[in-house]
Amino acid sequence: MRNSRPIVVLDSAIPFLGEALAPYCEVRARVGAAITAADVSDADALVVRTRTRCDEALLASSKVRVVITATIGFDHIDRDWCEANGIRVVTAAGCNARGVLQWVSAVLALLAERDGWRPEERTLGIVGVGHVGGLVKAYAEAWGFRVLCCDPPREEREKLGFRSVEEVAREADIITFHTPLDETTHHLVDERLLALMKPEAVVINSSRGAVVDNAALLADGKRCALDVWEGEPRLNEALLRRAEVATPHVAGYTAQGKANASAIAAEVLAEWFELPLRGWYPSQVALPEPRPIAWEAMCTSIKHYCDLEGESERLKREPETFESQRDHYTYREEYF
Repeated sequence: MRNSRPIVVLDSAIPFLGEALAPYCEVRARVGAAITAADVSDADALVVRTRTRCDEALLASSKVRVVITATIGFDHIDRDWCEANGIRVVTAAGCNARGVLQWVSAVLALLAERDGWRPEERTLGIVGVGHVGGLVKAYAEAWGFRVLCCDPPREEREKLGFRSVEEVAREADIITFHTPLDETTHHLVDERLLALMKPEAVVINSSRGAVVDNAALLADGKRCALDVWEGEPRLNEALLRRAEVATPHVAGYTAQGKANASAIAAEVLAEWFELPLRGWYPSQVALPEPRPIAWEAMCTSIKHYCDLEGESERLKREPETFESQRDHYTYREEYF
């Protein structure tokens, strides 16, 4: 596309990628939440996480023509404005699906240990059956859960017999949310939906914080396991104290998930700028090896990989360090 070295502004918390790009690009690493219009004014590409709002205010006076988010979510990007102004937007959809699967699995194992139940005694509701929700469905069914699925866009396209969110709310003992955040899912879990749930139902959210109305959840008193929080990094500390699991938006933070996201970004940049990085994957990360795992084997092993009790205690003790805990998190290893 061009002979000069392309300028890439990169969120400094994205691992592996800067080193790979350095021989071919001018890489400018910046703290994601602090990236400004001045930082990107002469940049050709921008690689971000959820902490950078990519919209007209940031990009209008820039040369950026491709924005890559190393995340599965995209609510931090004004995609309509970008499309109208000739800026390509790419997400890392599916990159951390197995990481989130294992976080949800750890929640289920912890609840089973605390409450003394087996999977065949519980109904699991899954709202959003995409990359993550599909994996949760497959493993949960293999473990013996009765699984109810809700995904209105997929149901409209594919006619799979999925349930409405109200039906899932009424019947499920545990409900896990894996939806993007948009106008249809903002406060999807509100006072009305919470009132439909069983009194002892558990709400699990590892999608986006505002999918759940945090104030309504606190007022209702439902049990919950939360990785994402409305208004983060500022937290509703009363809800934080009451949550059975409380982690700082790290459900997908595995070495493989991060490597997958960086590899996706490298592939896009390699194509865009004709760089010799097609097929690149960080050499320091073991390739994932997906496999089935029995319920008992998962329950006895998951704490070694995903210490929810330790992470929850840390966040509850120091909620003001939410962003630091997230940025300096030790990436977990995917093992199934």
